[in-house]
Amino acid sequence: MMDETLFGKVSQRIDSYRDAIIELQKDLTAHPAVGPENGGDGEWLKAHFLQERLAQMGFKNFQHYDAQDSRVSSGIRPNFVTTLEGKNKNRFIWIITHMDIVPPGELRLWSQDPYKAYVKDGHIFGRGVEDNQQDMVASIFAAKALMDEGIIPETSIKLAFVSDEETSSNKGLHFMMDTTENLFNPDDLIVVPDSGNPEGSLIEVAEKSMLWLCFKTKGKQCHGSNPHLGNNAFTAASYLVTKLIKLRKIFSNTDPLFDPPQSTFEPTKKEANVGNINTIPGEDVFCMDCRVLPEYDLKDVMDEIQHIVRKVEKKFKVQIEISTAQYVQSARPTPSDAPVVLALQEAIQKVYNVRSFAGGVGAGTVASYIRKKSYPVAVWSKTNQNAHQPDENCPIDNITGNAKVFAYLFLQNQILAR
Repeated sequence: MMDETLFGKVSQRIDSYRDAIIELQKDLTAHPAVGPENGGDGEWLKAHFLQERLAQMGFKNFQHYDAQDSRVSSGIRPNFVTTLEGKNKNRFIWIITHMDIVPPGELRLWSQDPYKAYVKDGHIFGRGVEDNQQDMVASIFAAKALMDEGIIPETSIKLAFVSDEETSSNKGLHFMMDTTENLFNPDDLIVVPDSGNPEGSLIEVAEKSMLWLCFKTKGKQCHGSNPHLGNNAFTAASYLVTKLIKLRKIFSNTDPLFDPPQSTFEPTKKEANVGNINTIPGEDVFCMDCRVLPEYDLKDVMDEIQHIVRKVEKKFKVQIEISTAQYVQSARPTPSDAPVVLALQEAIQKVYNVRSFAGGVGAGTVASYIRKKSYPVAVWSKTNQNAHQPDENCPIDNITGNAKVFAYLFLQNQILAR
């Protein structure tokens, strides 16, 4: 059974770390880790800083799973795990967070420099402070609290810090699992704190399939005053956007497990074409983010998209190339009564006094790949959902509170023994 007195001491210890939590958040934010697909140089500097700081905090066991990548100056995309050994050295509780962030976007929309974190009204502001540093820091101080209290947990603890989550994870957790035999054990508890809701009540057990596509339309460039001499790629691409929205009606089923309950097909990124107003573009590129209910096969979605594209090509006498940035067919959901779900439900109830539930989301996390390998995994965080926004921020209380949830998991022996 849970030793409530011991958990109380660990909780008080976590509360005492408040200044250290803010300091670590500021230092992490000052080490931007943007992937090469988004114009950055990767995660090496942030990973190097983080491991040094962890060593200073008393963490000793580190395992590295670095992926080669010639697109970044270091030549590698770092992934590493630190282990806090428990009495059982063959069973682990995993907390998996990612080091990479997205670019800040339009700087004029930020109140201050996005890479200089600051505190205001009990919140920390800066790029990456929520996604994914909030729970990265929470997991670190949850484990540190056990170390500082001299507690040897019944089950060993692994904190994983991975790269490349914001794009494909091919240089991150996917690489780790594909190149490491038995990275996880069947009875491990695996938590990915990278999605949730402001109440902390959602335990994500299922994700929609994810399909990211870019469409390059090729026409013929000409002077704006003589459109008959060219073929406007922008016009054809714009028409294509309106036709692709019909995918919502073609794949129209709903599933109440998810919020929103339907598949989504949204045009998103639009690349610049010509640099001046009086030139008709000969090429135009836009991208689309599709989140598809698991009941649909992405092959069928692609077939329908190809059918729409061919019609637009014929109507406008253009060529349209489709490139795939993400293609992730969702795996079966984690059972709602899986040990990791039950363990989280008890911990959330204890710390936040909230009754949690199992549900599905449209956002993609590394948990989808873990499920594909048939390991139960739960995605949970109490989060204000400021990720990818200007003035990204997180409440400091979320960090300490989530740390207590993780600490409760580490001490929750009766659940682990089932």
